[in-house]
Amino acid sequence: MSTYISNKMDGGNLMRAERHERKKRKGRRRIRWASVLIVLFLLGGAAGLYAYLQYRSGVAASQQVVGEKPEEYPFEGRRDENGLTNILLLGSDSRKGEKARTDTIMIASYNPDKGTYKLASIMRDTYVGIPEHGENKINSAFAYGGPELVRQTIKENFDVELQYYAIVDFKGFVNVIDTAFPDGVEVEVEKQMSDNIGVTLEPGVQRLDGEHLLGYVRFRQDAVGDFGRVERQQKVIKEVGNQFATFQTVPKLPKLVGVITPFVNTNLNTRDMISIGKGFLSKDSRNVETLRIPVEDSYQDMRVSGAGLVLSIDLEQNREALKQFLYE
Repeated sequence: MSTYISNKMDGGNLMRAERHERKKRKGRRRIRWASVLIVLFLLGGAAGLYAYLQYRSGVAASQQVVGEKPEEYPFEGRRDENGLTNILLLGSDSRKGEKARTDTIMIASYNPDKGTYKLASIMRDTYVGIPEHGENKINSAFAYGGPELVRQTIKENFDVELQYYAIVDFKGFVNVIDTAFPDGVEVEVEKQMSDNIGVTLEPGVQRLDGEHLLGYVRFRQDAVGDFGRVERQQKVIKEVGNQFATFQTVPKLPKLVGVITPFVNTNLNTRDMISIGKGFLSKDSRNVETLRIPVEDSYQDMRVSGAGLVLSIDLEQNREALKQFLYE
């Protein structure tokens, strides 16, 4: 009997010892997991702080040359139902005493699922219906109602939703290039250019500072006129993107966004800009597909009283071409 009791007590002690050991092991695992989570939390916080400090450093570097605070525009952009991030890009020629004009109208489209980037240019003389203002050149929409009316005009004519806008005026363009590219942007200039651009450009591969690069994308005093200018604008945007990627790594991206932000009037927040830019800089292939509206064989020159020489387009053909380009 005493032996039975002794064995029973020994068994109970063993079970208690095993339970105690299991609790100790669970406790050690909890401590290890807690330690891992704390380390990850600290690393994430440090990365976030570093990104913020880099961003503020870029802002501080640029604000030394920024003038007056940019005008604030209302913008009722909507998210594209197909999941694309569509941004209205506007190049504005702001002059004192005059309404700002848009020499550049583009749709930059980012597909986060596929990681693709597309750029569609709408020529400024394209003759379309502008909500509550009748028919006119599409670039007059900005003078009538800022980026919001441009958005409405594109939606009404081409059935494309635009979620964000970004406006860069001539001065901002020059400052962005000079600040981000102290040694200039490498571009192949295809011919001698000087008329109405404020600088003289010689043919050949060369590094252009902001003022000369602006002259390059503004030039249209040749046989192809505005068509050549649109082609050069798209070329420069792709070149700038590729050259950013050659010397800017993802950790430097927040500072780059900080450099650009003071010169760009946009409703894009810093997080979105970094996210889109990170995808571009991280890709092995950074091909940007481009399109011009109107597409070939879909327009004719026409003179309209009060508007001058315009591009009269086959609206249905161009609407379908733009939607196919963006969505397929």
